[in-house]
Amino acid sequence: MKKQFILIHGAWHGGWCWDGVVTELKKAGHKAVAPTMPGHNQKDDRSKICLNDYIEKILQIVQGTDGQVVLVGHSSAGFLVQAVAAKIPEKFNHLIFINAFILPDGRCQFDIVPPAVAQGMTQAANASSDNCVPVLEDFVRGTLMADASVEEQDNLITRLIPQPLALFTTPVSTQGFDKGDFKKTVLFCKKDVSLPDGAYLGMALELGEHYIIELDLGHEGLFTHPGEVAKGIMKAVF
Repeated sequence: MKKQFILIHGAWHGGWCWDGVVTELKKAGHKAVAPTMPGHNQKDDRSKICLNDYIEKILQIVQGTDGQVVLVGHSSAGFLVQAVAAKIPEKFNHLIFINAFILPDGRCQFDIVPPAVAQGMTQAANASSDNCVPVLEDFVRGTLMADASVEEQDNLITRLIPQPLALFTTPVSTQGFDKGDFKKTVLFCKKDVSLPDGAYLGMALELGEHYIIELDLGHEGLFTHPGEVAKGIMKAVF
């Protein structure tokens, strides 16, 4: 059975980070799109981007599709998936979270991350001209891509963009999310060191009933090993 996938990227990224995954899903006969969120093109004005801009963009794309879709969120896109699914639950038959931030209603991402990390990124954004957290090369190499080669790290870093702070600091409304009639799957990348041990699986408890598929990958597995991530996504829905 053919599926429609909409894949949502996380902070600093763009829809391009899903290119390999999209290719594999299409090879298997499915429809797949990976939009770039507002402010996430290289030349965009990011100074006034807010959380609702992300949510409205995803809603627009979902509402433009026929039938139900599978919505996939990576990292910071986890709570974007929650927020959108809470608004139009009838459009989804499956939600997939890949090492994603899954939040209780009224919380924000910086409520979850280690305080020192939140403080450092907030200070960096406040010092910028557009209230964005710059691309922190040491953070990418040592945390997000600790399992990757230098060449893979370089390839990613050249494409990342400064991240509007609002995505991290704005409380998200997920009220009604748990009432949706859809399946939920967590793809858990075991080599991810971007949060303390157990953090991603701990957040997954907010999903209620869900399934877990383990992948032997790091945080940026969708970029470095797209074939494995695509296989995990297809395993989740079939």
